[in-house]
Amino acid sequence: MNNLESSIITGIYPGTFDPVTFGHLDIIVRATHIVNKLIVSVAENTHKKPFFSINERIDMIKDSLKKINSNDCLIEVVGFDNLLVEHAKSSNAKVIIRGLRAVADFEYEFQMAGMNSKLEPSIETIFLMASENLQLTSARFVKEVAFYNGEINNFVPSNVIKMFRNKMKGKKK
Repeated sequence: MNNLESSIITGIYPGTFDPVTFGHLDIIVRATHIVNKLIVSVAENTHKKPFFSINERIDMIKDSLKKINSNDCLIEVVGFDNLLVEHAKSSNAKVIIRGLRAVADFEYEFQMAGMNSKLEPSIETIFLMASENLQLTSARFVKEVAFYNGEINNFVPSNVIKMFRNKMKGKKK
């Protein structure tokens, strides 16, 4: 490993991103202030029965990031379907970035961070609190509002709204 490679801090921001929200994008932007390379890792998570396929979620994130200033941080978007720490190790990540919206998120995230630390002590978990105006944004609630034809433009980028509309048309046939 040369000096340049050893000075690069790679972080992983994992999630289902079904769909990606302004809250997720906020965490991505803020994580670019901490790491030199950020891998947005989209979990397959079939047990959650995502509305969008993994490829649709990857595409929606990539499209959403086109308008984001990445602060000279390299951002990649990839899918994964194994243990997060295994994915982090194979990506040479030193940190896992997790977003917290409220106290209710903390207990689950704290337990997951503890488990990940036991599985791979060399990888740290960093918690970023959601920005105040985004703390109530939840992908699950966005989906519910969208399913009932409610307005979601305050929660997701325009490309995500378009993907919802196209996918909902396909489901109604």
